[in-house]
Amino acid sequence: MKLFLCSHFSNVGSLIKEEIENKKVAFIPTASLREGYTGYVGSARKLFKKLGAIVTEIDISTEAYSTIQSVFEDADVIYFTGGNSFFLIDQLRKTGTDELLKKELAKGKLMIGESAGAIICAPSIQYIEQMDEKPEDYSQEDDAGLDLIDFYVLPHYLTAPFKKVTEKILTEFSDLNLCPINNRQGIVIDGEGSKVICKD
Repeated sequence: MKLFLCSHFSNVGSLIKEEIENKKVAFIPTASLREGYTGYVGSARKLFKKLGAIVTEIDISTEAYSTIQSVFEDADVIYFTGGNSFFLIDQLRKTGTDELLKKELAKGKLMIGESAGAIICAPSIQYIEQMDEKPEDYSQEDDAGLDLIDFYVLPHYLTAPFKKVTEKILTEFSDLNLCPINNRQGIVIDGEGSKVICKD
């Protein structure tokens, strides 16, 4: 499985530019739809454009399953923006896009997860509730994540405005295999395991 997980994609996406250049990207802004600030979505679009990627933007909370399926099947890279982790996992599981995604990842496609997009890869996303408010219309019975990785990404570690809350999560969930990353780090996961890489 190929994953690139990060806090802030536009800061670190160039670290994997050979995986993105001129590739077809399914761009999923769903997590950001209920957020006040969404500047990171625009900056990610800019970086993909700069790297010559062919981007198809699709919101999994409103789009027909058949459309999501054809966009995913056609893509080389599937990218999830930051935003609300609970809203994103709810939409993925509700629509069946979670299983569709796993099918495409099994074919060797790259998934890029930024912030919420990285958090949802864990076995559970319950640990992030202090950072992300659970939506009132959250429809899942539990907080299960996609279970693509055996650790828990803690994005925006010690970076404003998340400094206090990330420290608190790290202390309170010390029994979890937490992987804190700041906005200039990314986690590369491939067949050989996972490694954190930094932007100088």
